[in-house]
Amino acid sequence: MSRAPTKCCTVAYATREAQYLWSVQLPARATIADALAAARAQAPQIAVPWDEALVGIFGERRARTDVPHEGDRIEIYRALPRDPREERRARVGQARRAARRA
Repeated sequence: MSRAPTKCCTVAYATREAQYLWSVQLPARATIADALAAARAQAPQIAVPWDEALVGIFGERRARTDVPHEGDRIEIYRALPRDPREERRARVGQARRAARRA
């Protein structure tokens, strides 16, 4: 009797206050969505944007239908409060205006 191949992945989510890591055992052909469902079952009390957040593996954005490999870290990304590029443009603009006045 042979067992179906499995893999172990980690699902990660961080807030300003805490970082959460869930180790999930999955069938070999399981998708990122399957990994998220397994992690969600381990953490029903934690407010995580399971269905709407962007996801990735090791910092690279991926689709929920992608199949992760053994040992992959599946990350749930938080939305940024502001676009960093827009923030930088605003700071540069302020500095230029201040330099013209000086």
